[in-house]
Amino acid sequence: MGIDSFFEDDKKLNRRDFLKLTGIAGTTMLLSNPVSVFAQAKKRISVATGGMGGVYFVIGGGIASILTKYAGVEAAAEVTAASVDNCKLINAKKSDMGLIMADTGYDAYKGLGNFKGKPIPIRTLTVLYPNLMHVVTVDGKGIKKVSDLKGKRVSTGAPGSGTEVKALRVLEAAGIDPNKDIKKDRLGAGESGGALKDGKIDAYFWDGGVPTSSVLDLAASPGVTMVLISHADLIPKMIEKYGPVYYQSVIPKKVYTGIEYDTQVAAVGNLLVCNQDMDDKLAYDIVKAIFEHLKELAAIHKEALNINLKDGGGSKAVPYHKGAAKYFKEKGINVPV
Repeated sequence: MGIDSFFEDDKKLNRRDFLKLTGIAGTTMLLSNPVSVFAQAKKRISVATGGMGGVYFVIGGGIASILTKYAGVEAAAEVTAASVDNCKLINAKKSDMGLIMADTGYDAYKGLGNFKGKPIPIRTLTVLYPNLMHVVTVDGKGIKKVSDLKGKRVSTGAPGSGTEVKALRVLEAAGIDPNKDIKKDRLGAGESGGALKDGKIDAYFWDGGVPTSSVLDLAASPGVTMVLISHADLIPKMIEKYGPVYYQSVIPKKVYTGIEYDTQVAAVGNLLVCNQDMDDKLAYDIVKAIFEHLKELAAIHKEALNINLKDGGGSKAVPYHKGAAKYFKEKGINVPV
C-alpha cells in the first residue's frame, strides 16, 4: 500500500497528522538508539611521549595511530619532556597514558626522588622496549670513560626527563657531583646533538631506543667522529642505591655510522602507564590493540620488534592496571596488580 492511499478519505490519517506521528516516532528512535542512526563519537585519549628527537615521540605516535584504528578511540600523541613530566600529567589527568622509564615509574609509585612524599597512582599497561643509555661525545675531547667527564660541559637531558634522572645516577656512580664537577646543560636529544656538533658542549647523555634519530644524525654529520662511552661497570652501584631496575645491555656496533665496537651500557625498561582510574575495558582494549598489531608498530619504528608478551608482563617496578592484567592472564601470564 502506498503512502498516498492513507489520505483518500476522512477516516484515514491526513498528511499533516501522518507527518506529526512519523516525526515523533523518528525522534523517539533517535533518542532511544542514537548509535543505530549516527556513528557514535569516539572517546578522545592522549598519549604523553617525549621530545621530537627521541624514540618516545615516534613510538608514541605509532601507538596513537594503532589505538585510533583498532581500539575504538581517537588517540593523539603529545610532545612532552618525557618520563617525569608524563607521570605528573597522568597524575593530574591531563594525559590518559604515557611512556616512561621504569626507574622513574618506580620512584613515582613509591613517592621517591622527584616525587618524594607524593606517590602517584600510576599503573602499568605494558612494558615496551628497553632504553639504553647513550653517553655521547666526539673524538678529540679526551673522554674515554664517564669519570673523564669531570670538568667538561655536559648535557644531562631535558628537565623533567627520564634521561636526566638516569644520567645523574650514572654520574654519581662514577664519583662525579653533577652540580659541582661538570658544567651542566639540560638539553633534549636533538638539541644535545646539535650543541655537540657545534662545539658548545663536550658530551651528552641520552637514554632511549636504538637507533635514536638525533644520534644517527650526529654520527652521519660530515667532519664528525662520534664516540660512545661504555659504562656498564657502574650498574652495580646504581642498583645498590636505586633498586633492581637497571641491567646491562649493549649498543651493537655499526648501528651508528663510524661506531665499530659494541658499547656496554646501563639499560632500563620502558613502560606504557596510565592512571589507576582508567576504565578497565579501555585498558584491556589498549593492550590488546598493541599486541595484535606489533607489525604495524614496527613499521613505524623498529624498536617495536623488541616488544613481546613475556617482557610486556615482566615489570616489577609499577603494578599493572586491572584491565591490562586481564589481557595478560588470557595469554597465560600473571602480573602484579
